Amino acid sequence: MAVQVSESDQIKQFKEFLGTYNKVTENCFMDCVKDFTTREVKPEESSCSESCLQKYLKMTQRISMRFQEYHIQQNEALAAKAGLLGQPR
Repeated sequence: MAVQVSESDQIKQFKEFLGTYNKVTENCFMDCVKDFTTREVKPEESSCSESCLQKYLKMTQRISMRFQEYHIQQNEALAAKAGLLGQPR
């Protein structure tokens, strides 16, 4: 069964994505781009920005994994508690 996502939820998710994208772009730009005397992007600026983005993506992935692990543990604890409460003494 497919989950239906309302249009307002899709818009909200897209706005959140854009906000995150803008934040990452700004942070990496501020950290990596130092020379405004030329139109060319220097190799060190390019590699810095790539590293910055990779670091962000890895961090996001790790947080997501930990969040899932936490929810699995919580669900297991609730199931165990419900199992103990549901059994007659």
